[in-house]
Amino acid sequence: MNASPFDSVSRSLSLLLPPTSPLSQIGVMTVTVFPVRLFFAVFLMLLAWPFAFAASLGRSELAVETETWWRRICDIALRVLMRAMWFCGGFHWVTVKGEPAPPSQAPILTLAPHSSYFDAIPITMTMASIVMKTESKNIPVWGTLIKFIRPVFVSRSDQDSRRKTVEEIKRRAHAGGEWPQIMIFPEGTCTNRSCLITFKPGAFIPAVPVQPVVLRYPNKMVNAQLSSILWLTLCQFHNPIEIEYLPLYTPSEEEKNNPALFANNVRRIMAKALELPITDLSFDDCQLSQAKGPLRVPTNSSLLQFNRLARRLGLRTGTTDTVLQQASRARNIWGYRLGLEDFAQYLDLPVTDMLTELHSLFNQHGDGQIDVREYVIALSVVCQPSKAMDTLRLAFGMYEAKEDRAIVEKELGSILRTALGVAEVDVTELFSAIDTLDAGKITHDDFCRFVVQHPDFAQEYLLSSRETPSTPHTVPLTNGFSVEHYNTEEPTCSIPGQKKKED
Repeated sequence: MNASPFDSVSRSLSLLLPPTSPLSQIGVMTVTVFPVRLFFAVFLMLLAWPFAFAASLGRSELAVETETWWRRICDIALRVLMRAMWFCGGFHWVTVKGEPAPPSQAPILTLAPHSSYFDAIPITMTMASIVMKTESKNIPVWGTLIKFIRPVFVSRSDQDSRRKTVEEIKRRAHAGGEWPQIMIFPEGTCTNRSCLITFKPGAFIPAVPVQPVVLRYPNKMVNAQLSSILWLTLCQFHNPIEIEYLPLYTPSEEEKNNPALFANNVRRIMAKALELPITDLSFDDCQLSQAKGPLRVPTNSSLLQFNRLARRLGLRTGTTDTVLQQASRARNIWGYRLGLEDFAQYLDLPVTDMLTELHSLFNQHGDGQIDVREYVIALSVVCQPSKAMDTLRLAFGMYEAKEDRAIVEKELGSILRTALGVAEVDVTELFSAIDTLDAGKITHDDFCRFVVQHPDFAQEYLLSSRETPSTPHTVPLTNGFSVEHYNTEEPTCSIPGQKKKED
């Protein structure tokens, strides 16, 4: 079975294990080599701290200071110490192919695939800047080392953080090589290297030449838990890595005006160099497939296709606020089924092939008319995958009767079918379990009380007969979301939730 491009639910990462590494070898290395390597790696990191601290004194976040002889010494010392640290970890030599371009020619480097902690090796070799969350700079020792490479910090608490990050990347990229190069992993998440997922546009919005860099770990690939990857790697005698700098990619005028096109073309070049397929699945799909809660999206959900179209049409911008606005409008027109032109007017978008495809996903009866409430539910799921109860409250608000704020069995079926992204769902048993008074209708409060007692109600009542963990689906089913509309660019990449088999 083909591998999922994402870490599976257990957040497994691709680790490097030689074909001849039996458990006995790992056991011996655990009690002999592992503690020694770990000690020296920590020691070298602590030894690097004073150099990073000294070199960071007096630095401004808005300008690059003139390089002095003592800063140059600190830079060389840090490169040597970091290389020694990786050597202690079993990366005895690093194969570098291609010619690195200077910052004046390529202010941005795009690296892929991103699969483990050890992708930091090229960063420490070049001391290029990276994009990091703001909280990282407060970590003892590590924060000081991070600040030395002048990262672009992203704040999760700042609602405007994404715009500020893009503006800072653009400012540095257009500085004529004055700033260090920025290394970006455009996939935005760790994958198992089975293919390249959709690149996020951040590295390509500045519309400057980029140099693609591909990473290879020649050893055999297996799955390992995030907590185990350091241990297993340090138990290997040697861990090979190859870094290849591909030719500089200069965007065309069309690509400068279309970052998504720019990103996709660079991805194709990197995939060709890696001899890997590409897929339209993205970091957002990873979040969607791994979100926890009562409405965990099954692996065969057509919401993945909806998410791709919504992202390309720009319908995900604004996230929660957008969903609430759409829900309010849906309440006012819920009695009307929308044709394609009415749907385009509802979204304030022109009629395009992509919008036609999105509309057809909800054309359940084949009459060219859709219930806009189903679109709002799907949008809420993909915009806030970890907030299933918020989505359900939103859905109840659109479907409930005004006089008693209750819904009937058919309406519950529509809500859950759309929220799970499946073709059909039988809610008879579930509805009866919630409707203890046999009133023929339930309220949102009734539903919430039931969920507290049955947090896995979807698996217990709805999906148990459709899907089992040991038999993941490779072809999505319809839910009014039509199966013929689901597509990935390459059939050799499968959807999230599938396991990685040994090579």
